[in-house]
Amino acid sequence: MKILLLTQWFDHEPTFKGLAFARELQQQGHQVQVLTGFPNYPGGKIYDGYKLKLYQREQIDGISVLRVALFPDHGSSALKRILNYISFAFMALLFGIFATKKADVIYAYHPPLTVGLAAIFIKLFRRIPIVYDIQDMWPDTLKATGMLNNQRILNIVGHVCHLVYSYVDHIVVLCPGFKKLLVERGVSEDKVSVIYNWCDENSLTQAEPIKVDYQNLLKDRFNIIFAGNMGKAQSLDTILDVAKELKLESKIQFVFVGAGTETDRLKQRVIHESIENIVFIPRLPMSEVGGVLDYADVLLVHLKRDPLFEITVPSKTQAYMAIGKPLLMAVSGDAADLVQEAQCGRVARSEDVDNIKTAILEIYHLPTDGQHQLGFNAKQFYDEKLSLSYGTQQFIEIFKRVKDA
Repeated sequence: MKILLLTQWFDHEPTFKGLAFARELQQQGHQVQVLTGFPNYPGGKIYDGYKLKLYQREQIDGISVLRVALFPDHGSSALKRILNYISFAFMALLFGIFATKKADVIYAYHPPLTVGLAAIFIKLFRRIPIVYDIQDMWPDTLKATGMLNNQRILNIVGHVCHLVYSYVDHIVVLCPGFKKLLVERGVSEDKVSVIYNWCDENSLTQAEPIKVDYQNLLKDRFNIIFAGNMGKAQSLDTILDVAKELKLESKIQFVFVGAGTETDRLKQRVIHESIENIVFIPRLPMSEVGGVLDYADVLLVHLKRDPLFEITVPSKTQAYMAIGKPLLMAVSGDAADLVQEAQCGRVARSEDVDNIKTAILEIYHLPTDGQHQLGFNAKQFYDEKLSLSYGTQQFIEIFKRVKDA
């Protein structure tokens, strides 16, 4: 089968469905070509080694990649962000119609929504069915993150979304909550499939040894590790309050790995309130993150209470499971359901200090064999139901269905 991957972001940019997905499709016997932009995300500047021009063809691991011009930006200006999206969509539809080989199916990655519009034009001109992969539920996410607050524009985005949904041949979403929302908005249930995201498996399994300083920080402790963005959405003040409640459990240590808009304020609070069972490790390359996570006794997911977060699965969930450690999921909804189905940890209510504390102590007081069993369950569930190989097989089945329809 010949597959066209249409995505605004591709390696070396951070993306869920990039080169690893293309390679796996190829390894499973399919021909893949990629139509994407010049790499500029998330900084908004063209990456070193690339120069912005009308187009550029390259081969990456035997995969044909066609990069097209766009307006590079990912700043706070809404106008520049829109230009970034529209410029890629316009160039992608032109080159998709006139400069790509005939494919059996188009795989289109959302966000942004404009990629879906480009895919539709390519479909109309070249009669190729579309599988549309929704990673962010627009306009809901735009409003929840504060990216867009104008209700009139949000309504327009909602109407365009509905248009795209009606023209694509099949929709893939990353969790059951997204599917339920689409069905409520008039999309046929048969038109939507759930395929969970996978993680960056190579970076985790081939992790570099961590620095001796970090080893000394983590050894001989019961480490509850939170890795990733530390912003307002993560509501990590709650975890600081939990740490204060557990200060008499001298072996328990909370470890925050990463950075974000709230990091400096959280560090100041730790200092001012003398919270001694919390340590911070700065953002690390993915090749080193796995080495830190190996020291975890519990891997923590926490988000503030928000209806939108109840219908999604935070991306770190899959990485945590792949590492094979017990999870503490302090997020309600789909993510909590996944942990309970896998029997790989404990679930707690978001922003509930007592409930999170109780869940931590339940894992802490388990026999060592019990803790290891939770980790084993996590790894087994990931390998069988969330891995890159399994997810790609599910996509291929959908590609075949829309091709033969």
